[in-house]
Amino acid sequence: MTDPRPANVPWLTPYLAVRNARAAIDFFKAAFGFELRDVHDEDGAIMHVEMAYHGRLIVMFAPEGAFGSIALTPKSAHATAPQSFYLYVDDVDATWQRALDAGAKSLSAPQDQFWGDRFAQIEDLDGYRWALGCRLDA
Repeated sequence: MTDPRPANVPWLTPYLAVRNARAAIDFFKAAFGFELRDVHDEDGAIMHVEMAYHGRLIVMFAPEGAFGSIALTPKSAHATAPQSFYLYVDDVDATWQRALDAGAKSLSAPQDQFWGDRFAQIEDLDGYRWALGCRLDA
């Protein structure tokens, strides 16, 4: 059986709606150190973005309304995101601070947790929640 995925695409990748693709790209770069992997635009308007982390595709997104989608960000829908993303990072405290400096809202400050991670939570510009973790014994 042949692999049904494009090259270097994981089996599961979150695909988010964002309010402003350029702002989301800048935020993910500044806050988390994500790298731009691919951008598709139509007549200068960004329609699809792929971003990588440690060399791996981690998230894809498009602005609200792209390709006729009716999906809204949690912020636009005036809702709390029902999911969160758990991102392992080299330094929770530094990543949490970079995220705040890039415009994120703190949901919980960095703390050592009983399950063995240093852990913090933020909400990004579009209302998605990100948990930041690093193994304490790493």
